[in-house]
Amino acid sequence: MYVINDNCISCGACVPDCPVSAIVEGDGKYTINGDCISCGACVPSCPVDAIVEG
Repeated sequence: MYVINDNCISCGACVPDCPVSAIVEGDGKYTINGDCISCGACVPSCPVDAIVEG
């Protein structure tokens, strides 16, 4: 499963790339919920490399 670390700038660029809508807006940053299928589609869209395997 992937996680979004504290480098997240809440730009939302990753949201449209998630095929299962597992990325949601959180308090000050986006988060990835349990629906994540670990496909990695969101990783290249993050401009600050905040999405990592966790």
